Parts: sequence; structure tokens; C-alpha cells
Amino acid sequence: MKNKYVIGGFIIVLFLGIMGYLFTQSNIKYENNFIVVKSTNKTVKATGSWVKEKKYSYDAENNLFTFYIKDDKGEEMMVVYRGAMPNNFESATSVVVTGSYQQNYFYAKDILTKCPSKYQEQPNTQSSSL
Repeated sequence: MKNKYVIGGFIIVLFLGIMGYLFTQSNIKYENNFIVVKSTNKTVKATGSWVKEKKYSYDAENNLFTFYIKDDKGEEMMVVYRGAMPNNFESATSVVVTGSYQQNYFYAKDILTKCPSKYQEQPNTQSSSL
């Protein structure tokens, strides 16, 4: 009878240990400072804006999309993404890339773009004729 309790307790402790480990591995941190992003080899979510002066490139044959983003302090980094370019990339106001920085490039696993809201107040261009 005691053996059942010992084995059951061991299974519960093992399960809780595995769950704790998986929870710490899935905790991805947002970073808007590229100096910090470049100094770590962990997976992070880097937020910045697309550098429009430096053109992006999409190689359809190799399914490779590359572009530059910069943070609030003006630090730039090149992003390499193996996948299709997001449809709304050219109109994006900010970009969030998930991945890691290795060998002078940020290798993205995922790209999220934030576009300007269509619900923001637009300047009134109609003139009233009295």
C-alpha cells in the first residue's frame, strides 16, 4: 500500500517539475532596446520601427525576407526571416519580431506588424462654403 503512495507522489512531483520547466522556457521577454537584444542569445520579442530608407528584400526562390528595424534610441539591426513578407508590411507603424540575435543578424521566427488605425481622427479637408 505504501508503494502506491510513493510512486504516486513521485509522479506528481515529476509532473510539477516538468510543468515548471516548460513555463520558464515559454516566458519570452519584450525588448525595445536593441543593445540588450544583441547581447543575449535567448529568444526575445524585439519591438521597433521599419527603417524605410534601407530597402527590404524578398527572395521568393529561397523564401527569405530581410529588412532593417530600429529602436527608440536609433540603434538598428538587420532582420532575417524565412517566410513570406507580411501583407501589410509597407504600411506598418511598428514591427515586433520574435527570434534571437546571432552572427550580426536577428533571425526572426515570427513577425507582427502594427498598422495605423483607421479609426484615428483624420484632418478635416472639406471646406464649408457659406
